Amino acid sequence: MIPDVDLDRFIAATLAEDLGTRGDITSDAVIPADARLNAVMASRDDVVLAGVHIAEGFFGALDPCCRFERLVEDGVAVPAGTALLRISGHARAILAAERSALNTVQHLTGIATMTRTYVDAIAGTGAVLLDTRKTLPGLRDLEKYATRMGGATNHRMRLDDGAMIKDNHIAVAGGVELAVRAAKAAGLTGVVVEVDRIDQIEPAIVAGADRLLLDNMDVPTLRAAVALVAGRVPTEASGGVRLDTIRAIAETGVNFISVGRITQSAPAADIGLDFL
Repeated sequence: MIPDVDLDRFIAATLAEDLGTRGDITSDAVIPADARLNAVMASRDDVVLAGVHIAEGFFGALDPCCRFERLVEDGVAVPAGTALLRISGHARAILAAERSALNTVQHLTGIATMTRTYVDAIAGTGAVLLDTRKTLPGLRDLEKYATRMGGATNHRMRLDDGAMIKDNHIAVAGGVELAVRAAKAAGLTGVVVEVDRIDQIEPAIVAGADRLLLDNMDVPTLRAAVALVAGRVPTEASGGVRLDTIRAIAETGVNFISVGRITQSAPAADIGLDFL
């Protein structure tokens, strides 16, 4: 299960979007009402799977008697050509649910797969990969589930899930120290403060910051920032992190690295449904 996600509602809304008011008119015209078929969902790429149980939900919503044999669990890396899920049920139902199921699994698996490449790139450094709130509207919980399947740790889920003072907050509040003190006075805990200059670090810590987000700093500046912080609070690198730069960033000694690309730019995995 995925916390805070009503999968039945998501599946119903997604199917309604695809079926419209008249349903799958092509399958209804071409496929006999009592026809049954067997199918296998398989990967055409090397992937880290995410969302296979949601796919089962789509098929089961249109054919409650549909039978499944799950061959791979979410979070498992498999090579191209791997069979992921066997399905047996009414042909019309399977055909009608096919696109909704595949779209969801392809999208979430694409995120999990890209996430795993970033996790592997920083292996052994001690740095932890975080996702961000750069997600598609309405799909945040599902996309953040996919990053977990890829090996990342979730950053805050929503605006009410954690206090993060960013550059615009600082500008309006009148400075780093004033912004942090205001957050603390309001009773907020676990306050993350975004700093983009070395000279902001000490005022943020003195005011009570619980974690520093070192934003858009190059590697030498990150190294200097980590040395100045000297372990007093955890540090997080963020901003413009790419696969070819994340290892060097991790080796500066930061505790966390947040990457928007793993949800924002992940390509859909190539996963198909083959009828047997």
